[in-house]
Amino acid sequence: MLRFEVSVDDLLRSRFALSPALDLCLLLRSLASHERPLPRAWAARLEPAFERLRRETELNAFLALQNPQGGPDFVAPPPRGLSQTWADDLAVIRATPPAAARHEIAATATGPSARDPRVRAVLDSEDVVPRIAAAMDQAWHELLAADWPQLRAICERDVVHRVGVIGERGWAAAVESLHPGIAWRAGGIEIGFFRGETVRLSGDGLLLIPSVFVGHIAAHLEDPWPRTLVYRARGTAALWGEQEAAPQPDALAALVGRARARLLMALDAPASTSHLARSLAMTPGAVGDHLAILRGAGLLVRARSGRSVLYRRTPLGEALVAGSS
Repeated sequence: MLRFEVSVDDLLRSRFALSPALDLCLLLRSLASHERPLPRAWAARLEPAFERLRRETELNAFLALQNPQGGPDFVAPPPRGLSQTWADDLAVIRATPPAAARHEIAATATGPSARDPRVRAVLDSEDVVPRIAAAMDQAWHELLAADWPQLRAICERDVVHRVGVIGERGWAAAVESLHPGIAWRAGGIEIGFFRGETVRLSGDGLLLIPSVFVGHIAAHLEDPWPRTLVYRARGTAALWGEQEAAPQPDALAALVGRARARLLMALDAPASTSHLARSLAMTPGAVGDHLAILRGAGLLVRARSGRSVLYRRTPLGEALVAGSS
């Protein structure tokens, strides 16, 4: 069992972040090994470009550094916060000191793929860092960039929901909501399905990262990362299910229209117009028009949160969704 000892100072310093580089690594590992299979529609769409990139770029050298437990830190640097972009991550990757990269490569490139002559030539080269960075950048733009606004919106909405849970029920409830196997006990966070030890956060807090590609829960316990939990973002199952033609709320759609039904179903946590537009692949104007009609019908309310206006279902809206389900 893995246990994090949490102090009051740790709670004050715990925070959320997004990591485009980590999600790219998880996506590439999934495409290469099928250890966390993507939905069929996503895999079928991405696999031809993925295989071409393996032939035409140094992507196989990147993949030789990956294993089921993770990979080197220099290809997935610790994120600074919720505004993290791929450009931010790429700049840090490219700035990796060669000696640090070679040390991590020696520790992680131990599998059969690392013995391929072409791969070995890249890993042993003086310019290994820029070559791997270039392969990752091309993979980002060809495999993930088009979907990232929608996936990022799902992760941002997850953070809004978790922060709401913290405000209403406290950190213990928020942490336990990350996964059924996580529990808050005696001033600490326990993850029963991980082998591990007791980790003291020592006042530095815990970094929480939502992801659409992580299987369930992953942990970073060693520098340069802060102590980190990567968890599956709320809405991921619905996203994947949508790609697999999941059943639609037909009764609700017949009553309010299919687009408005999708919006009502999506508002299981408060969200802004822009978050809904990105996560549902709709235009902001169309979302705004539908939200105004749903609000006028008493199914939604709105409230300002910082710079954003968040919509949430009213008890009548909740009843309609529950009845449809």
